[in-house]
Amino acid sequence: MAGKLTFEELKTAGESGKLDTVLAVMVDMQGRLMGKRMHIDFFIDSAWEETHCCNYLLATDMEMETIEGYSATSWQAGYGDYIMKPDLNTLRLIPWLEGTALVMCDVLDPHTHAEVPHSPRAILKKQVARLEAMGMKAFMASELEFFLFKESYEEAQEKGHHGLTPASAYNEDYHIFQTTKEEGVMRAIRNGLNGADIPVENSKGEACAGQEEINVRYADALTMGDRHAIIKNGCKEIAWAQNRCISFMAKWHYDAAGNSSHIHQSLWSLDDEPLFLDTNGPHGMSDLMRHYLAGLLLHASEITYFLAPYINSYKRFREGTFAPTKAIWSKDNRTAGYRICGADTKAVRIECRVGGADLNPYLAMAALLAAGMDGIEKKLALEDEFVGDAYGGDGAREIPNTLRDAIAAMDSSKMLRAAMGDDVIEHYLHCARQEQFEADRRVTDWEVQRGFERA
Repeated sequence: MAGKLTFEELKTAGESGKLDTVLAVMVDMQGRLMGKRMHIDFFIDSAWEETHCCNYLLATDMEMETIEGYSATSWQAGYGDYIMKPDLNTLRLIPWLEGTALVMCDVLDPHTHAEVPHSPRAILKKQVARLEAMGMKAFMASELEFFLFKESYEEAQEKGHHGLTPASAYNEDYHIFQTTKEEGVMRAIRNGLNGADIPVENSKGEACAGQEEINVRYADALTMGDRHAIIKNGCKEIAWAQNRCISFMAKWHYDAAGNSSHIHQSLWSLDDEPLFLDTNGPHGMSDLMRHYLAGLLLHASEITYFLAPYINSYKRFREGTFAPTKAIWSKDNRTAGYRICGADTKAVRIECRVGGADLNPYLAMAALLAAGMDGIEKKLALEDEFVGDAYGGDGAREIPNTLRDAIAAMDSSKMLRAAMGDDVIEHYLHCARQEQFEADRRVTDWEVQRGFERA
């Protein structure tokens, strides 16, 4: 059975007994899959049209706490329902779960049946629609890094997430022998995702002990957002089934490398002509590509929150770690925040290296598109290319060093407010400020170890 399913194929699979469960899921503010497990008969009978969920799912923190202060929902408003509207174009088999299919849902207002504007999928769809109105579409691909551990999630919790054992004992970047030891999990991930209509290109060891990377084929922006969300959930489920655990934290340990989510992006005409390519331009970059990149750089600080949404996210930005510290552009230079790949070819594209594996793909891609479109609309001139080690680039544009700095930049962004709407930006500002508030009042292990006796 192919990974992608039509509704008729789902019916046939249900009638034959091959499938009995449908996961109807939406994506929350943190990029996680939330939803219901439906018996296939019920889904086929009626739930394929719509089902419901509590509207607090787009107003909670990582702990699923109901946070006061959101205008979209509250205790006073009664925490009512949203409609989850299945997008049947996303219907797919989930091979690693027995008898199970999955469908992504859009989130609708129950009174107007309009999409909830601050839902991540709607935010990305709005930018995709803006781009289409300009006669263009975006192809994107996100590379995801994560750490694989020998413990299960339950064992990791019992240990308080201390003293965990990475799957390897040493840096395994491109290391075939070491990754052979991890094939039980990684082969299951590659084959499982591929069987779920997520075409996997490869997996590889990354630049730290126990660190892995999974790469899948590029797609249009919305499809890539869906793939990304399913990949993260799938990797965790597949590892859990083998009594292993995976972490996508941007920085899980002080001594370890960070987990990134590089996002490759290019623009194409609606009839599939590459709009970033001009063989007569520098590095094969068209004027349109240069304007788009200029927009990314001009608004780099403003969009950082959508690439690095947590306190922990900013602990990844360290010199000499392959995580960028400067929002500058350079050709095939892994020290730059924005790297030009595929120069002088049809595949010429921009790789944003700023984002961590903890980002919400819909929000990150939407922010990148919004910034790039602003550059195109205003025909912004591209600054000179940075050449050399960007970590030592005195005077080069810095990536915000803290969540607090990123919040301030997003709050003051006229571009983001115009592109996404004031209500959407205020919704995510409230989320960001709550993250900052919680971190500010917490006592960390480092503080206790450092100051318990000596302070």
